[in-house]
Amino acid sequence: MNPSPPFGRALCAMVTPFADDGCLDLDGAQQLAAHLVDGGCDGLVLSGTTGESPTTSDDEKTALVRAVAQAVGGRAAVVAGVGTADTRHTVELARSAEAAGADGVLVVTPYYSRPPQAAVEAHFRRVADSVGVPLMLYDIPGRTGTRVEPETVLRLSEHPRIVAVKDCAYDLLGSSKVIAGSRLAYYSGCEELNLPLYAVGGAGFVSTVANVAAPHLRAALDAYDAGDNAGATALNQLTLPLAELMMAAGLPGTVTAKTLLAALGLPAGPVREPLQPAGREAADGLLRAYAELTGRRPGGVPQSRT
Repeated sequence: MNPSPPFGRALCAMVTPFADDGCLDLDGAQQLAAHLVDGGCDGLVLSGTTGESPTTSDDEKTALVRAVAQAVGGRAAVVAGVGTADTRHTVELARSAEAAGADGVLVVTPYYSRPPQAAVEAHFRRVADSVGVPLMLYDIPGRTGTRVEPETVLRLSEHPRIVAVKDCAYDLLGSSKVIAGSRLAYYSGCEELNLPLYAVGGAGFVSTVANVAAPHLRAALDAYDAGDNAGATALNQLTLPLAELMMAAGLPGTVTAKTLLAALGLPAGPVREPLQPAGREAADGLLRAYAELTGRRPGGVPQSRT
């Protein structure tokens, strides 16, 4: 079994539930958080990409952390996404999240401005120096335009509060080098790499698909820890059709996750613009893939565009 990671192994990148009028649904967030933890999630990552962080206000982010911490604190880690393109703003969000009860913060590489590596490193250190909770780096160059290079991550690993990485860089060699050369917990942020990264020393996953299929994603890691490599491979392969439809079929993961959550009768609500709901064909495909994985056909049909 891999060493015990700081936030558990199975983390869900939780959607942010909204009411029908588009307002933040804190009661729904608490209900969904409890459901996810009851279903095997060790931790919840709030206000990430899946949580629609670009379209939620600072006050909404803080209120969400407070509500979820009240609902599941002590049973699961609550990690707050606080990353922005502005270091000062990121520090403010990190301090607010800590005060609201977050167990850790997720900090993405500053986006759009594409800073050089020295500036990227300084950004992460500035945030880590400003809070008392542990920090998870979020390396997703496909969205930010800037990689956190392995050498930069290795230097950052020397900071006592930088403890983990959410890895969406698609560089198994680079990730493996950092795992071998540091104490950092490496979490897969790409469902198709959950098992491969775990097999080379990763910590687990931070997953959008876990909003609807956490037990199935976790089962592959459990089998691997039990020494059943063939079983782990088979379980991992079973999740791939749903993961592909949710994450790689042209719709954002927020849209696909909320489509399925609505069909399952769980709090989710609409997405905020500029995102749009899934069309009927996409929704039907998601429902089929979900049923094939779980053996359960959701009773409700989510509202979608024709």
